[in-house]
Amino acid sequence: MDGNLSAVVGVVSLVTALAAALWAVLRLRGRRGIATATQRATYEVLHTAGLAAEPLRTGLTPAGAAKAVRHLRTLVGAAGLALTDSEALLALDGRGGHHGDQLLAAARRTVEAGRSTVLGESELHCDRVDCPVRGAVLAPLSAQGRVVGALVAIADAPPAPGLVQATLETAHWTGNQLALAELDSSRERLARAEIRALRAQISPHFIYNALTAIGSFVRTDPERARELILEFAEFTRYSFRAHGEFTTLAEELRSIDRYLTIERARFGDRLQVRLQIAPEVLPVTLPFLCLQPLVENAVRHGLSRKPGTGMVSIEARDEGAECHITVEDDGVGMDPATLTAGIAELARAGSDPTDDTGQHVGLSNVDERLRSVFGDRFGLVVETGPGSGTKVSLRVPKFHPGVRAGS
Repeated sequence: MDGNLSAVVGVVSLVTALAAALWAVLRLRGRRGIATATQRATYEVLHTAGLAAEPLRTGLTPAGAAKAVRHLRTLVGAAGLALTDSEALLALDGRGGHHGDQLLAAARRTVEAGRSTVLGESELHCDRVDCPVRGAVLAPLSAQGRVVGALVAIADAPPAPGLVQATLETAHWTGNQLALAELDSSRERLARAEIRALRAQISPHFIYNALTAIGSFVRTDPERARELILEFAEFTRYSFRAHGEFTTLAEELRSIDRYLTIERARFGDRLQVRLQIAPEVLPVTLPFLCLQPLVENAVRHGLSRKPGTGMVSIEARDEGAECHITVEDDGVGMDPATLTAGIAELARAGSDPTDDTGQHVGLSNVDERLRSVFGDRFGLVVETGPGSGTKVSLRVPKFHPGVRAGS
């Protein structure tokens, strides 16, 4: 009896499994039936273009060309396809490799003239009886107004108008991807230049004052002088590090603490510091040297000119998907119109970061970097007035695509 029951259960399980499999097949076929032939063709073109775009966004390099050329050949529909820069054939996929020298010579002429070229069979002469190449279409690759290379479509029949048009359009699209790659590279160079500008702002003012303060303790308190030298060494190591556009809030606060330790040795009890940091926001990633210039501005421009005691307050709060940070001082403050005019003047003509407008340089630099990384909604908010101190507020997303410490 038990054996019959087991057999029945087994049959039921098998039937259930077959029914589930049949239902899955029917659903899959139903989904496929939703898309029209035009929609499927559109998807395939966009998918192939996306595969080619990623390596092209690294620039016109042998490695990027080797990864992109196969997908570009699919887009063009050519028997073979090559990518060149102004000097060399970077990559070739499909037929026509034995015509490499001829194709490169024609590509150089195309780059120099900046115009497309169609080659016939007579211009691609070959001693091979079984050679399949019957022509080629060459189109210049232009990025930001400069011809940087050529796209070469190799044909196994006399080049038809359809192949010519497909080659020209694909070359235009490829040039746009290369232009975006150059913009990405320019953005990275600009970010590095902005960091160098902040480092230049740090060097002439703080280093001299720090060494002077340390020197005052060498005879009276050698142990204190030794501790300050170590703090100064760690501060400069962090400030002048050679890699990474981003850091964590915890790392930035550690550097700020070293800076304030040295400044307290200089100002004594005149400088008071208040920290209120939510532990959960310490891992938040933000642009390198983003907070430090704000704290330096508070000490240098706010408190150093104020008689008596001054307070610098640093607060970081957890606000859901964002981290809200404020740096505030109760120093001399300034006229908001003067601050606005100073930043506008910097935007028009630039400034020497070693002069007395360093406050404007630091604020403008940090504001631009925040906006370029996170968007215009995440710039600085400055509240100030004569005799009323200065409060600088910023918001940082806890998570943002492409932003991570050390990158």
